[in-house]
Amino acid sequence: MCGIVGYIGRGDVKDELLSGLKELEYRGYDSAGIALMEQNHVTSFKATGKLKNLEQKAKEYAQDGGIGIGHTRWATHGKPTELNAHPHYGTYSYVVHNGIIENYVELKKELEAQGVKFVSQTDTEVIVHLFEKNLEKLGTGDKAFEATIAALEGAYAVLLLSKDVPETVYFARFGSPLMLGRNGKQEIFFASSDAAILGKATEVAYLEENCIGKVENGTIITDFEKGCSDLEYKALRGDKVSAQKGGFRFFMEKEIYEQGDVLSDTLMGRVFENRVHIDELEDMDLEGISAITICACGTSYHAALSSSYLFEHVAKIKTDVVIASEFRYKEPILTPDTLFVVISQSGETADTLEALKMAKNAGLQTLAVCNVDNSSIVRLCDSTILTRAGIEKGVASTKAFATQMAVLWMCALFFARKNGVACDMDAELKALRHLPKVTAEALRHHEKIKRLSKRYLHGHGFFFIGRDLFYPLAMEGALKLKEISYLHAEGYPAGEMKHGPIALADSELFTVALMPKSQLYEKMKSNVEELSARDATILTIAPEILDNIADDFLVIDEHGHVMSEYFEMMVVLQLLSMEVAIRLGNDVDMPRNLAKSVTVE
Repeated sequence: MCGIVGYIGRGDVKDELLSGLKELEYRGYDSAGIALMEQNHVTSFKATGKLKNLEQKAKEYAQDGGIGIGHTRWATHGKPTELNAHPHYGTYSYVVHNGIIENYVELKKELEAQGVKFVSQTDTEVIVHLFEKNLEKLGTGDKAFEATIAALEGAYAVLLLSKDVPETVYFARFGSPLMLGRNGKQEIFFASSDAAILGKATEVAYLEENCIGKVENGTIITDFEKGCSDLEYKALRGDKVSAQKGGFRFFMEKEIYEQGDVLSDTLMGRVFENRVHIDELEDMDLEGISAITICACGTSYHAALSSSYLFEHVAKIKTDVVIASEFRYKEPILTPDTLFVVISQSGETADTLEALKMAKNAGLQTLAVCNVDNSSIVRLCDSTILTRAGIEKGVASTKAFATQMAVLWMCALFFARKNGVACDMDAELKALRHLPKVTAEALRHHEKIKRLSKRYLHGHGFFFIGRDLFYPLAMEGALKLKEISYLHAEGYPAGEMKHGPIALADSELFTVALMPKSQLYEKMKSNVEELSARDATILTIAPEILDNIADDFLVIDEHGHVMSEYFEMMVVLQLLSMEVAIRLGNDVDMPRNLAKSVTVE
């Protein structure tokens, strides 16, 4: 979602802000802007489109030392125009904001009644005007900012500077991530993601909910009446090298190729010769847990659906999967015998976070499967299993999905052992240990997929079909194609095609059929034959050539284990979506209208 950066120090303020925003481009945005204060004078630049447009506008500006705030915007209220871009300004103050101010209409009406003129369509602009009105009334910046934040309802991470409060940046956080970093050079950084301050800050404080404070003349102050307690700093791990393309055309391509390596990291210290050992689960009191509810959105939801088959097949434990945005409003029945599991790459997904709060309030034990330590979801959950995928910059998730699936598979095996459920543990563990190799070897399909992709650039849509846990994988394959190619695609259970969707079948309907040899293979062949008889164009992903029913085929190995087939097909679907999108000339890493981390409802 939107990105925030801030800088206080003696360096080149403009360059520090722009370099931070550049590291947040992967989150998705449609405009960007910066505001820089030097000796009580503020200069602001805003531009729509790519960050290079903002760089061009500000190229003549230079400032060594001072303070500044910056923002990349993903439109929620108001179109992606320069007027709607951040920072928003009043008479003498500037603000950047992530989140949604739910009561902005009421606040805007009150301010307009006092003669305030608004220039944007956004909810954010009310913050800066409200601050200035409070400053006129209350006399000090601290009281004005505190009163402003108290009036806001919704989610926000806010940075604000004002000419009437020189050398000061105010900050507040509720519901949207914000962190404060520092180093030994008397520099202070703000960011909504640590990617923006890697290599700059040496330690970071992840601001808690309801945190409010300021940095004044280089000093961090959090002792407002309702401010946060003393900030807890942690070493900032990682470096910018891990966030570069490394010779690949796109971050997405790099991340697909990294999956073998990151899966090794995911399994490390968790898979042993005769068992799966997960410290985070061992430390939980799971006595009396007889059911699991998994809550997620998007790609994480598809991982949840796939894992539900594993939990029920392997561990014999009742498992429900819910979409976070729907779960919140259905008045769900929550019972204490249920383990509530949330899955999120970023740990900041707004709907998932709110669903988690509901489960916590109902007294359920909670577990997060997440890629980002110290994220909001991680801090709130009773326990967390980190996926160890590393930085994922491509908006369309790849390695995060792979590592989520590996973690959830290990969890299913953990519960099988805990509950005394008989399964071929040796075969499961052997397949787990081979995952990195299977995923790396699946890249051999890439060259054929490049050639094949030119046949799949038109038509009136795609069906991705599968059965059992390959049905959620089909949904994930369809989502990947939609996200980056902008072609219509739908994931569908193969057995349901004849219950309506087959009416769409003709030569311009492309069908991608997932056909693992280890599971329901003959039934899948029958489903594909039904489509073939109606002239659909068919690509099979199977362990053999099916030229009697398919137009194209990608032949996978007969691994002898369903999950090995799952992970090989996963890589094939990722590569297929990427190559189709590249041939269509799309920006694979930053697809239109999408954001990496969805921090608003």
